[in-house]
Amino acid sequence: MKLISDPRRRRWVIVATIFVAIICNYLDRQLLSVLKPEILAQFGIDDSGYAWIVNVFLICYAVMYPISGVLVDRFGSKRVMMAGIVAWSAACIGGGLSQNIVQFTICRGILGLAEPTIFAGQIVAVTLWFERRQRATANSLCTAGGSLGTVIAPLLIAWLCRILPSWQEVFMVAGIIGLVIAVVWWLVYTNPPREVLEVTMAGEDDKSSAGGKAFGWGGLFRTRSLWGVLLIRLISDPVWYFCCFWLPAYLRDIYSAQDATLSMQDTLDKIQWIGGIPFLIGAIGGVLSSVWSDSMVRRGSDSLAARKRMMIWTVAVAPLCMLVPYLGEWIGSVDVQVAVTVGIFSLIAVMCLSWLYTICVVIAESFPVGNVASVVGITAGAGAVGGAVFNIFVGDMLASMGNVLFIIMGLLHIVAALLLWRMVRRESPEKYARS
Repeated sequence: MKLISDPRRRRWVIVATIFVAIICNYLDRQLLSVLKPEILAQFGIDDSGYAWIVNVFLICYAVMYPISGVLVDRFGSKRVMMAGIVAWSAACIGGGLSQNIVQFTICRGILGLAEPTIFAGQIVAVTLWFERRQRATANSLCTAGGSLGTVIAPLLIAWLCRILPSWQEVFMVAGIIGLVIAVVWWLVYTNPPREVLEVTMAGEDDKSSAGGKAFGWGGLFRTRSLWGVLLIRLISDPVWYFCCFWLPAYLRDIYSAQDATLSMQDTLDKIQWIGGIPFLIGAIGGVLSSVWSDSMVRRGSDSLAARKRMMIWTVAVAPLCMLVPYLGEWIGSVDVQVAVTVGIFSLIAVMCLSWLYTICVVIAESFPVGNVASVVGITAGAGAVGGAVFNIFVGDMLASMGNVLFIIMGLLHIVAALLLWRMVRRESPEKYARS
């Protein structure tokens, strides 16, 4: 109890709880990708049908993200995140109970509606509990749960498939775990006391807007930074969605293309240890890049400029995506081809997660705290829209124009870096009132 009552320790317990909840969030999301062949066989659909299941999730995700932000700004992180965890856990259980593709797709849609609540709530909780010199690190540790979830997913799902009668039971077990986490969150989280807020909401200089008067809803859309972050996420998020929804299946397809006699379980066994490597390396790299940006702040750099510099440097690895479709021609061994593909996507994951971990901190540095969840929701919704549009073409392009697909992915973060540097700045209502 002393651990929870001490504010300096409670904040790290809150981070740990969010970390575990996001692991569950991504585990539930990855079930579809890892178990794709079994689900397609069960419901008698092909890759086009799979793409539309993914898109139902992404469309619901995109629609709900802005709403989640508004709900968090209105009702607070505790209640909104609690409701979201319960809802997505119930949706996962429902997916396991589904008797046809319509029911299954509806459950994936509910999952998409519920999942954004934790990300909108997380950044507000971190902003309130942590000062600037620790904020990026704390936020990245929370969000790293998503990457660890994708690492754990192939291992845990392969193990569960061996001990449970069917893939449906795997969905139900994951949902029950989520309900337990919801109870823990409700018991752990509380708003920070005044002495903590006096530190975390203190401005670092006169230009800071973190603790200032909030924008009205219409005023937000007058800001250049909102449109900048919106475009950034619209352009760059699809690369990460590809990693989450298509990379495990892409690795399984490489093996299947080389040996058509391999069963679904054989290909699952082959990737269960390597499929999570990019997400693990990405999570470690994303946390380390956040620590780097915090270290720049501690050394006296402007906090917003430090985040932007770090993000832009990571884009140097983006063009590696363009090499992936040619690896089969250059490399004879399928195991080596898979290893090189995993290596490339490990670096891409570092870049993607450095951006995803830190873009919310950029928002917290750029907008008043009363607007942070709304801006996160609006811009992340744009990222989900970008992912959905991109996803429509992925299945066909992988089969017929893989080189074009990977060239596009290699360019998206470069464009996003230009937008970040030119459009994102600190915003305050007073600045627009003077103009």
